[in-house]
Amino acid sequence: MYERMLDKKKEPTIDEMNAYCGECAEQFRSLNTWLSEEHGTEQKIVFPYGNSYGWGISHRKKKKLICNVFAEDNAFTVMLRLSDQQYAAVCGQLQEYARHYIDNRYPCGDGGWIHYRVAGEEHVKDIRTLLEVKCPGGPEPAAQKPVA
Repeated sequence: MYERMLDKKKEPTIDEMNAYCGECAEQFRSLNTWLSEEHGTEQKIVFPYGNSYGWGISHRKKKKLICNVFAEDNAFTVMLRLSDQQYAAVCGQLQEYARHYIDNRYPCGDGGWIHYRVAGEEHVKDIRTLLEVKCPGGPEPAAQKPVA
């Protein structure tokens, strides 16, 4: 259960990753679309951290990593890093499930990494809340052309 796409030699398409998420396919598609359209992130299919992580979609704004979303069998995991202050700002708004990930985060400087498994619709609101802290606001405004 929750196996990842680990065959490094075969890069999946976004559609294949979506299908792999099975029962959570709609949430996987919706979250990736929301990040790109509402927050202006650039998506890229990646195999970033070795064989235990597998294939995922990285979301970046300019060069800043916002998160990685790893496709899993009937779920997906969002990996992101926030500061202790950012976690504290939203912790009271989150379900116990999300607070468990925060309490057990992998420390890194002032904050740490979480690997938040989305295994159903009830987890989507919390991961969006966390991502809003990481990636506030919408897409970057398009450059204005000078008026002649």
